[in-house]
Amino acid sequence: MPPPLSEFERELRLLEVELKRLEAEYNQFFAGRLPRLPWDQRARVDAMMKRFDRMAIQNTGDRFRFQTVQSRWAAFTELWERQLKAQETGRRPGRARGGAPAPSQPVPVPAPKPSAPKPAAATPSVPAPPEPRERPQQGVVGSAIISDAAAQSDRVKELYERMSAAKKEAGEKPLEFDRFTAAVQAQVKKLGQGGREVAFQVSVKEGKVTLTANPTEES
Repeated sequence: MPPPLSEFERELRLLEVELKRLEAEYNQFFAGRLPRLPWDQRARVDAMMKRFDRMAIQNTGDRFRFQTVQSRWAAFTELWERQLKAQETGRRPGRARGGAPAPSQPVPVPAPKPSAPKPAAATPSVPAPPEPRERPQQGVVGSAIISDAAAQSDRVKELYERMSAAKKEAGEKPLEFDRFTAAVQAQVKKLGQGGREVAFQVSVKEGKVTLTANPTEES
C-alpha cells in the first residue's frame, strides 16, 4: 500500500489540476467557445503560485516538482499574452533565443494523401443551388505547449483535433494523425534543444489553416 500523501503533495497536485483547467479554458477562449477570458481561474492559479513561491521548501524533490510547475506557468502566461496580442494586431510575433523578435515558423506538415477519384455522377437537369457556408473562423483556434510528444500525447491529440476541425471548416482535407504527430515530433526535436518547451499554434488567416511552432523563453 503506497504511503499517504503529505500536505505539500496534496496541495501541489491541486495546483497542477487548477493549472490544467486554466489551460483548457484559455484554449476554449481562443477557439471561440468561451465568451470571455478566464480571469477568475487565472487569479486563483496566480495566488496559489505566489503562496508556493513564498514557502521555504526544504525537500529537493518537492522543490524540483514545484519549479517544473512554475516553469510551465511562466511559459503558458507568455504564450497567452502573445496570442492576445496577435488577435489585437493581426500579427503573430515570436521570440528568438537571444530575445530579439522573430517571426513564427510554419510547421512543414506533409500534404494529405490524394484519395481515389470517384466515378462521375449524372448531371441533373436543374443544378441545385450551392449550400451557404459560414465564413471560417479567423485567428488562433488552438494552442499547446509540448516538450515530449510521446509523453504528452493528450496535448498532441487535442491540437490535432483543433487543426482538423479548422481544416474541415475551411474546406481543406484533414491530415492523417500519424503524419501530424511526426511533424510535431520533428519540431520538438528541432526547437526544443536543451529541454526547452515548444509552443504550437493553429491559426486561420484568409481561409488558410496553418500550424506554427516557437521555442518558449528560457527561464
